[in-house]
Amino acid sequence: MRFIDKQTAGDSIRLIIFVVVTTLATGLLALTIGNVSFGDKTHYKAVFSDVTGVAKGDDVRVAGVKVGSVAGVKILNRTKALVDFDVQSTTKLTGATYATIRYRNLVGQRYISLAEGAGSPAPLQENGTIPESRTTPALDLTVLFNGFKPLFAALTPSDINKFAYQIIQVFQGEGGTLEGLLARTASVTNTLASRDQLIGNLIADLNRTLRTVGDRDQQLSDLIIQFRRFVGGLKDDRQAILGSLDSISSLAVQTSDLVQGVRPGLVGDIKQVRKLAGTINRNRGEVNRALGVLPVKLQKVGRTAIYGSWFNFYLCEFKGQVVLPGSRPIELPAYETNTERCHIG
Repeated sequence: MRFIDKQTAGDSIRLIIFVVVTTLATGLLALTIGNVSFGDKTHYKAVFSDVTGVAKGDDVRVAGVKVGSVAGVKILNRTKALVDFDVQSTTKLTGATYATIRYRNLVGQRYISLAEGAGSPAPLQENGTIPESRTTPALDLTVLFNGFKPLFAALTPSDINKFAYQIIQVFQGEGGTLEGLLARTASVTNTLASRDQLIGNLIADLNRTLRTVGDRDQQLSDLIIQFRRFVGGLKDDRQAILGSLDSISSLAVQTSDLVQGVRPGLVGDIKQVRKLAGTINRNRGEVNRALGVLPVKLQKVGRTAIYGSWFNFYLCEFKGQVVLPGSRPIELPAYETNTERCHIG
């Protein structure tokens, strides 16, 4: 029992050590990635002509490394802006320090970049102010992108985002060179040039279409005028049109009642017509033969009728069939008259 207690205590100690080491390593990694520092900070100020987009908490960087943050922004003399910021005490500013507002991303976030330039190497005292002569506001993207507007019209949205970000980096001196930017612009213009024939054909077709419309401007004007009159007539007669629609609705109701009354008989007639059509279809050979000799028969009947208003009929042949309940049909013997009249014509 005592052995089990010692083993459990040893495992618990190892677990606690593992948790502590993991926590310390994770915290150290987070502090390293976030450039978080708990050391002493020194407060400074800088005067800018434009601080649009700069907000409290934005980064203050030296060579791309965060060394502080913006503490606040104030209006100075109605035309300038005073930015308060804190930096680590280990970062010393001098009379040659320049402050530039740069774009952090295309979303609009900004940060203040500090760099040494020409000037006095004397250290800048705490709460010291960097004058406007040694500050640079953010690049005016509106003016910049308006110049590239015709080029952007020929690019896809993803290419525009990449190209715009590269433009910002080049003009802020953060990446690439002007030569690389011009090379990318040249590739785009070459793509447009390769489609010169297609663009030319499109312009020619558009010009031809506009010329055709221009040549028929009178017809187009007459069409528009007639259409306007037509619409005006519909507007003036809208009451009559709506009234006729109501009358049509009432007529449809009454017609439906009428059809409902004759529906049973109509259904029966349609069924009988179907049977008649089926009978004619089955005996279409006889019907065709009868229709073929009908003109000759009518001609002979006409000749006979001119002698007077009478006709003589002769029974030439008689056939019949008797059907008894429960038995098969009985064929009656055919009866033929022995007369020559039945063979005339």
